[in-house]
Amino acid sequence: MTSTDQPGRAPRRDATENRAALIEAARSVLQQDPDASLETIASAAGLSRRAVYGHFPSRDDLVREVVTGGAARIAGAMPSSSELADLPPAARLAAIAVTLWSEVSHVRSMARVALRSPFAESVAEVFAPLRAQVRTACALGIDEGSMRDDVGADTLARLVEAACIAVLDEATRSGTSDEAGRRMVVLSALGTAGIDWRTALLSEPAAPTPQTEQETRA
Repeated sequence: MTSTDQPGRAPRRDATENRAALIEAARSVLQQDPDASLETIASAAGLSRRAVYGHFPSRDDLVREVVTGGAARIAGAMPSSSELADLPPAARLAAIAVTLWSEVSHVRSMARVALRSPFAESVAEVFAPLRAQVRTACALGIDEGSMRDDVGADTLARLVEAACIAVLDEATRSGTSDEAGRRMVVLSALGTAGIDWRTALLSEPAAPTPQTEQETRA
């Protein structure tokens, strides 16, 4: 080992640790206060504001890193196309809605941050496969006559998505319990699709077992 090798490795290791600390601090701080300043996040990470700029050009870039990472985790937890293939359209939407709620219910404030501009476009890219699954379920429901057909599948899928977001907003404001929120998101999604709420209740699946924080990072 030469005398120049060691100085070359240590800064890279420190930089990696500092970046990870910033992301973790941002995730924790923003969950408590979505409008927290960059100084507050940096302080929680044990760093100066100036040190943050060595990793992220702006607060928005740091927050975008956090929310897109969270969106990728949620997208990865969604049921696959093969897992949904044998379900009727209403059950497909219900399974997607329940899984989505189970993944975001404990990080509601961060989920709302992720849906705001200027982060919405980045998150939308990550959620593109999920949106395709919702659209497929809506198209199948329209074709078989179990869902409203006054709008096309693309429009209906967007309306269903908006209904789920509305539930997230309401649940965050009112402190809705996980169980009540899960039922609310299923009824809202299927109700928007034109399914009677009593029938929608029959489509509510059991909540999936959420990943632990350790499993998420593995």
